[in-house]
Amino acid sequence: MTTRETRPLLRPGRPLGLLKSRRPPVLLLDAALIVAVLLDAWAHYEPDDPWGTASSLVAAFSLALRRRLPLTTFVLTLPALVIADAKYASLAALYTFASLTHRRVVLAICALTVVAGHVVPWPYPEYDDYQDTSTLIHVGYKLAMAAAPVFLGQLVQARRDLSVRLAEISEARDHERMLLAQTVLAKERAQLAREMHDVVSHQVSLIAVRAGALQVGTRDPAVKEAAATIRRLSVQTLEELRHMVSVLRASGSRPTELTPQPSLADIQRLVSCSGIEAELKTDLPEGLPPTVQRAVYRTVQEALTNVRKHAPGATATVRIHSEDGTLHAVVTNTAPTRPALPLPSASHGLVGLRQRAGLLGGTVTAGPTDEGGYRLHLALPVEGRPGAGGQR
Repeated sequence: MTTRETRPLLRPGRPLGLLKSRRPPVLLLDAALIVAVLLDAWAHYEPDDPWGTASSLVAAFSLALRRRLPLTTFVLTLPALVIADAKYASLAALYTFASLTHRRVVLAICALTVVAGHVVPWPYPEYDDYQDTSTLIHVGYKLAMAAAPVFLGQLVQARRDLSVRLAEISEARDHERMLLAQTVLAKERAQLAREMHDVVSHQVSLIAVRAGALQVGTRDPAVKEAAATIRRLSVQTLEELRHMVSVLRASGSRPTELTPQPSLADIQRLVSCSGIEAELKTDLPEGLPPTVQRAVYRTVQEALTNVRKHAPGATATVRIHSEDGTLHAVVTNTAPTRPALPLPSASHGLVGLRQRAGLLGGTVTAGPTDEGGYRLHLALPVEGRPGAGGQR
């Protein structure tokens, strides 16, 4: 069983035998079959039998309908079998009907009708000794001749049904493999959730506790404010971590949002709680798509995080505005006044921002300024790209 034979059976919406990709061979086969039946009619042609000639022509050209109307085609070939003794048309129609039907009783009646058309004389049955041995052999031969297209057609039908069943089994097996992969992924997500909860949550909780103790125990206003900021950021991180752990533990059982998704309304709070001296300037239209708002928020968040990590003591300016149908978010910081502390970094922040902007049809550019600072520029179409962004 080859792929070429089974592939057309898997295309929905097209009846068997009428596929466009197989139409030229089918037409050639039908034409060859009609020619063969016409030759058979010509072999039995009798000038004084116009009914036989007419029935033979009807039987020959009705074979063009044998795939669409197999039973009707078989009935149209019977007059040629009985009157003109042209048997090829009825045998071809019987084969086609057998390959397309599951009605075994009707198929048996059709086969017996073919036998009767060969055995019973025309126009009227005359007395014949049906118990004669040669007559019985003749009847048995006609039975075998009628049974051959029936069995062959049923064999073709069984092969076709088997191909469809094999395709269904293969599809079910692929679906089972997908479910197995999802199960393995769910277990890995649950394990990752446990690890995040046990390790990261513990460390961040300790940071929050120590920051709270420092805030209460110190009399220096600057230290007290820094400790309060550390404690607030630690608590916020714990809340986001707990939500992420709940998403991982859901393991695909139901749709779960990754966050209460941020928007442009949250940028003021983001800048105020960034721990650095930053100025926010915004001039934006109303009704921006949520995906665009999230992209701007994450860009500003990443830029301020980089300033805090790599440019201690620097000040920042956040400028967000719309111009000529394009939204611009520019974060610029001055040169650092203190050496940066060595902090762990995977260097994936800018890569992620560029990927997010690319999904929305925008760009992200970044680089140092002439004054020794750094500049990050996000440009996005105001309408975004339909369907892009997703829940990130």
